[in-house]
Amino acid sequence: MEGRLIVVSNRMPLGGAGSGGLVVALHEALSAEGGVWIGSEEAEVADDEFHRHEEDVPYEKLTFTLDADDHAEYYLGYANSVLWPLCHRRSDLIDYEARFRAGYDRVNRRLAEMLTRILQPDDRLWVHDYHFFPLAAHLRALGVENRIGFFLHIPFPNGSDLLALPDRESFPGWISAYDVVGLQTQRDVATCLEMFRSDVDAEMMLDGAIKHDDRLVELRSFPIGIDVEVMRSAAGEGEGGADTRLKLDARERLLIGVDRLDYSKGLVKRLQAFGVYLDKRPPDAARATLLQIAPPTREDVRAYAEIRDELERLTGAINGRHSEIDWTPIRYIHRQVPREVLATLFRRASVGLVTPLADGMNLVAKEYVASQNPDDPGVLILSRFAGAAEQLDQALIVNPYDTDEMAQAIEQALKMPLEERKMRHESMLAEIEAHDIAWWSSQFLRALEGRDVRNRQRDA
Repeated sequence: MEGRLIVVSNRMPLGGAGSGGLVVALHEALSAEGGVWIGSEEAEVADDEFHRHEEDVPYEKLTFTLDADDHAEYYLGYANSVLWPLCHRRSDLIDYEARFRAGYDRVNRRLAEMLTRILQPDDRLWVHDYHFFPLAAHLRALGVENRIGFFLHIPFPNGSDLLALPDRESFPGWISAYDVVGLQTQRDVATCLEMFRSDVDAEMMLDGAIKHDDRLVELRSFPIGIDVEVMRSAAGEGEGGADTRLKLDARERLLIGVDRLDYSKGLVKRLQAFGVYLDKRPPDAARATLLQIAPPTREDVRAYAEIRDELERLTGAINGRHSEIDWTPIRYIHRQVPREVLATLFRRASVGLVTPLADGMNLVAKEYVASQNPDDPGVLILSRFAGAAEQLDQALIVNPYDTDEMAQAIEQALKMPLEERKMRHESMLAEIEAHDIAWWSSQFLRALEGRDVRNRQRDA
């Protein structure tokens, strides 16, 4: 009899649907599969018991607690001041303290011990993201033999950046403790393979798996998708509704960007590129208004406060240079916007700007495409460093470090004829429909089952 699917992630929505690519994706995957979702919850005192939350969802929700020290050391410290910049090619921003490493290990070890008390022999464990790189290694040390899969939602770190990781000698062992490791792109798979190729304890097997010490791990790309119909329906139902608060006159064209306020998202370069476009646009060109939605995140980390200050300064400077009495070129919103409102804004926008400097996938790119009116679609401008660029090759692919190239792409998008827009949109929509959220979860779980079968055959 097939065991339960147990999903572990740091974030889990309580009392609502939540937002963000990982949260939405896991909710939809578990709604189809059933099982248990385990996530963190802050508390005054951390204990070693799971806490059940009764909610109207077709799966069970359990939380483990984090106290103030855990939040400061495991979450803000090691996960987001060491691992996040490491994986996003910004090792210069790593802020390491020994207590961060101790806190990260403490939380992962405690969670592993808690899991051993609820795991049943046939349960499948699906661990998500950089908060839990060593979780499987701790579970294996405790004697757990269950199938354990891992999915990394952000880029896999480059070999040169891994040299800056205080635990670089342990890192290959953390990865190989899993049975299947899923990454967003083929580029990430190649990067991970390169790490193992340089490790004297690793061996490439004929079936493509990696043997590291006494463990076999399969590395594969599983580009995460979205529920296309949910976005399409929300966009269609909201036309003329939730977005009517955004007043544009007949001369204005809307561009939209939706990103967490993070240095990896390329927001400063994006605004600079929009400023270059405004500087060079001919007098008779339509007014272009950029709506940039950037909800706050990790505001206790110094690098995030700095990017917020820079973004606000740049917004003021560009608006001061180009605004007119009845027109403000940049509208900046520093708070969360409901998903259904975003869908209608995406549909209304002539251009979607998704220009991260480094990103695992970036589901905003797919949500923008899914939200478009197929009879009059907008144009997606997409960074070559977003994982989505491997799939959405009919977007205008740009180098997010090159503000002149991005400014030219904005001009090209705003001038693009209808037939070309429809052709590009049709191609991208077909891709995201074929590789949606259901495809993503089913493909990963099928691979995890396959790895279990192969391991049993080898043991026999």
